[in-house]
Amino acid sequence: MPNLMNRATKKCIESKAVQTHRVLPSDLNHHQTLFGGNLMSWIDNTASISAARHSRGITVTASIDSLDFLHPLPSNHSVCIESYVSGVGKSSMEVFCKIMGENLMTGERYLAATSFSTFVSMKTESKQSVVVPLIEPTTKEEKLVCSGYEKRHEKRLLNREFNEKFANIISYSTAWED
Repeated sequence: MPNLMNRATKKCIESKAVQTHRVLPSDLNHHQTLFGGNLMSWIDNTASISAARHSRGITVTASIDSLDFLHPLPSNHSVCIESYVSGVGKSSMEVFCKIMGENLMTGERYLAATSFSTFVSMKTESKQSVVVPLIEPTTKEEKLVCSGYEKRHEKRLLNREFNEKFANIISYSTAWED
């Protein structure tokens, strides 16, 4: 069993990842704004970089814990996703993503969405989990986001327990087989 008492500590900024995309016509839904599934893919990709930078190992997405859409992202706006590790367990990492839109014609910027995801770090060969470093928030925003980690973690544990019980009672057959 790894020694959890002598864990390394990393600053949140060390895991920071930034990706910017332009919203193109092929990215739009029928409301002429960014299709949410595209944004979810971009968020998962950016967050995975933060998780890998923090653990310096193989990581997998365990869950998208929340995604709150706050403002639509129209065509020809840009989408900037900033992510960093905002909480750690033994081998799990919570990654916070801040999604900002920008009207490229006026320069107006706005908060379009926020998201929290959970990643797990593991060894490649054995698929065993790996102990990840602790985190140290330094900016005002990082301290605010990281301060809510324990409550979010508790909520995730309760939700996972519910989902496991629920999965054991739902049917695996398709509607047309009933």
